[in-house]
Amino acid sequence: MGKMRNMIAFDLGASNGRAILGQFDGEKLTMTELHRFENNYVEMNGVFYWDTPYLYSQLKQGLLAFRKGGYGELDSFSIDTWGVDYGLLDKNGHLAGVPRSYRLGVQADIDAVTEKIPAAALYGRSGIDTGLTFNTLYQLYRRKREGDAALEIADKLLLTPDLLGYFLTGEAGTEYTIATTTQLYNPTTRDWDWETIRELGLPEHIFTPIQPSGTIRGCLRPEICQELGVNPAAFVAVGSHDTASSVAAIPGRGSFAFCSSGTFSLVGVETDRPYLGTQAAAEGFSNEGTVQGGFRPLKNIIGLWIVQECRREWQKAGHNLSWDEIVGEAKKAPALRSIIDTDSPEFYAGGGMIGKMQDFCRRTGQDVPETVGEVARCAYESLALKYRAAVEGLEKVKGEKIDAMNIVGGGINNRLLNQMAADAIGRPVVTGPVEGAAMGNLLTQAMALGEIDGMAALREVVRASVEVDTWEPHHTEEWERAYEKLRTFMK
Repeated sequence: MGKMRNMIAFDLGASNGRAILGQFDGEKLTMTELHRFENNYVEMNGVFYWDTPYLYSQLKQGLLAFRKGGYGELDSFSIDTWGVDYGLLDKNGHLAGVPRSYRLGVQADIDAVTEKIPAAALYGRSGIDTGLTFNTLYQLYRRKREGDAALEIADKLLLTPDLLGYFLTGEAGTEYTIATTTQLYNPTTRDWDWETIRELGLPEHIFTPIQPSGTIRGCLRPEICQELGVNPAAFVAVGSHDTASSVAAIPGRGSFAFCSSGTFSLVGVETDRPYLGTQAAAEGFSNEGTVQGGFRPLKNIIGLWIVQECRREWQKAGHNLSWDEIVGEAKKAPALRSIIDTDSPEFYAGGGMIGKMQDFCRRTGQDVPETVGEVARCAYESLALKYRAAVEGLEKVKGEKIDAMNIVGGGINNRLLNQMAADAIGRPVVTGPVEGAAMGNLLTQAMALGEIDGMAALREVVRASVEVDTWEPHHTEEWERAYEKLRTFMK
């Protein structure tokens, strides 16, 4: 046993954030939550912003909670967040304007870019699905079109985890996995996509050099150490895109697909090379980075969002149902009566979700779900079948069979959906860990500190540290028929 290492993972999602202490003894990782906080975007004058000073103060609260807990010396800390968003700094290193939220994106932002550079060319350069309104590329070009003052005076662009890291350390840099979410990274040249940046007239000087995951980038600023009474712990640029950290913590072996399950479900595989061909573009795959410096071609599927929206409606109608109660009702409903294509455009917008599902079923000549159980079951089964479509798409692009699916994230608390996923894809499903992003973040820090030797060893630690469940498939004719039905809707 080596000496105990104390590390903090700041894991920020688009709705909340946590500071989690990781203690690693050379074999097992123990995780303790130190601090938790809300994260909401703020609308001002028609623009959506992130409250960056508040987020920064919450990170300091997390460090303070570590000191008050009496854990001793802090070896390192790191930050992972959602993708695509960023802040701009002026030449004095201060924020140029308030960082914007991806929720602002609209189709017109895509159209303005694709008028100059065709979508196929953009995909060939970046390997990122060109139909996502929130990509950094579209956000920046919109500001350029609007003659945005902050963009004109900007000296540096830092993506959210790097921006928050900069305020804690004074060191600027761009970590690889978060760079790959922007649609401004070229996986072939392994650098910023200078061609697109120049063609759109974006300022070249604002992009900082890209560093591999696991780079030690400075340490806590002396002023912060003094204010909080903590030692100058090292800052590690881990897989700072939360999905990259989640995938690092997947305990899989062999040829597996991963699924990060929450409001959205991200289904993909790990590869050394990006998939940039017409097949991958047609399947809507995005090539994001892995902690080990490779790629994860993945498909963004609407996940539990549909049920979250239905639950909001049930609550408005006076039915205060817990998630477990909704699953309980779904269990009682008849199986595979009606299926929707969850990626049909009407399901992306909030509001009136139950009606939208019922209309879809009516339009496609199926039984219309009425009760809570029928509606929820329809959503869960449809999502499980979408997993199968994604896995088969990945097999086509990868050219090899996928033997199992590993699901991580909050969605794995839904045991009914885990079994449905196994039944729909006809392969075993392994679930765990729930706190995937924080765990991947912490273990990448341990790797940077020289405590873990490579990815295979990192995944051994995951297997030693968490309980995982395996769901064996019961694949039936009914699932086969339901899948054929979904395929006709997707055409």
